[in-house]
Amino acid sequence: MAQRVPAGGTRGPRYHACVLDLLIADALVVDGTGVPGFRGSVGIDGPRVAGVWPDGTVVPEAGREIHVDGAVVAPGFIDVHNHSDLSALVLPTFDSYVRQGVTSVVVGNCGSSPWPLAGFADGVALAYADPAGFDRPAWGSYGDYLDALDAARPAVNVATLVGHGSIRQEVIGLERRPPDEQERARMRALVCEAMGDGAFGLSTGLIYVPGMYSATDEVVALAAEAAAAGGLYASHIRGEGEHLFRAVDEAIEIGRGAEVAVHVSHLKCESSLVWGRASDLLARLRDADDATGDQYPYAAWNSSLASLLPPWAPVGELQRLVRDTAARDRLRRAVEEGEPDFQSSVRGVGWDRIVVVGTRDDRWRGLDIVSIAEEMGFEPFAACIRLLVEDADTSCIGHAMHDDDVRTILADPEVFVASDGSADAPDGPGGELPVHPREYGTFPRALALARDQGLLPVEAMVRKMTSLPADRFGLAGRGRIAEGVFADLVVLDAGEVRDTATYDTPHRYAEGVSVVVVNGEIAWEAGAPTITRSGGVLRR
Repeated sequence: MAQRVPAGGTRGPRYHACVLDLLIADALVVDGTGVPGFRGSVGIDGPRVAGVWPDGTVVPEAGREIHVDGAVVAPGFIDVHNHSDLSALVLPTFDSYVRQGVTSVVVGNCGSSPWPLAGFADGVALAYADPAGFDRPAWGSYGDYLDALDAARPAVNVATLVGHGSIRQEVIGLERRPPDEQERARMRALVCEAMGDGAFGLSTGLIYVPGMYSATDEVVALAAEAAAAGGLYASHIRGEGEHLFRAVDEAIEIGRGAEVAVHVSHLKCESSLVWGRASDLLARLRDADDATGDQYPYAAWNSSLASLLPPWAPVGELQRLVRDTAARDRLRRAVEEGEPDFQSSVRGVGWDRIVVVGTRDDRWRGLDIVSIAEEMGFEPFAACIRLLVEDADTSCIGHAMHDDDVRTILADPEVFVASDGSADAPDGPGGELPVHPREYGTFPRALALARDQGLLPVEAMVRKMTSLPADRFGLAGRGRIAEGVFADLVVLDAGEVRDTATYDTPHRYAEGVSVVVVNGEIAWEAGAPTITRSGGVLRR
């Protein structure tokens, strides 16, 4: 047990405040660096950690003390692949993330960011709000976007990437062609502007419109601008199934060409065509010059149904294409079998493992494509086309990965944990909609899998969620427990922490997290009905 020093007493040369604001006492301190945890106490003064005291040393008094009886106190988790780009404006409490111990998120992933496209609101934010009632944001600069998020007082810290797809659409629309010299210069200037205003890097989504229309050299040119400003390049690569390895190679090539640090988003072996090759995937990254990756620990992805379409068949042209027999046959083959430069998301998976979760027609939510096709009286491909024609924003979950590969990637101590989700709450906007359970359970699930299956010790898992992503993305002063760093902390029961959200009942909070601190303030405690919003925007 620690010894207490009364107010005004001797606190040693490294402590200068009269009384701490908060002391988390009698904890197992897991500091984020991967070293073995130790029993001790963590003190907080203002937004920062005032000190860390092992048991048996003198500890200052505090305005409030929380005795956690040997529970783990760790740095707050950092989710580097998050899509809560506008959540600060519609769900600023970030309930589903705060209650799993997340204190910082990186948004603007997969090539999609809310700037320079004000119309981005139609994509992400309206998942949370009534389209008729949502006040679509508009901002003149990237800095205006960051200021708007900051003014909304989010419960977590928000760092941002600028999206290549958003920039491309701003400059050349949705045209399927390379930019000319003037357009490329404009795109580079927009990356520079975003980086100057505080973005942490550039992201791409190379399976999505319009990112899929870009060639490698275009991305290299833009990534070089991010590199020049000290940022990184994060990519949803061009294929994660049959084309996985050549897609990873392209990301590595972009890194070399732009002289930029590369981060591959949500590592996975998607489809039976690459099941069992997780070790090969990890080796590919290790052998690269400067490449890392993250993973959500689930065997299913969540994306737009339109991502099943090849680049030459955008949703807006589907009705025209399917009226032409030759075009329809080519489209069916592309979607179900793939093409030389396009990976099928159906091949090696099956229509029966692709489940619709978001669409305007409530009848289809929660049903797989085969079941929907039977209800429609169509075959699956035709049902897919009809769903997209009726609602271009239809989203789906694909049960495409193998648990063995998920475990192999999770067991790699250098792969980050990240959710690829958006902030949610059971009683919040959209709380009645089916979502991927990763929005509620990613980080507790990773800890529970590692514990129950003996993959990694808790110290190594915490490092994957804290100091490792903080260092890679440049989140200064985050990801560790040490004197002087920002006091983003989570208290959890290492033996009991677990996810409870499932694909059938996704809106369920995780268990085992008891206290979350953001910038020195208690954001949430177990049993508390509300969340304190003490986060803010982080700028590079």
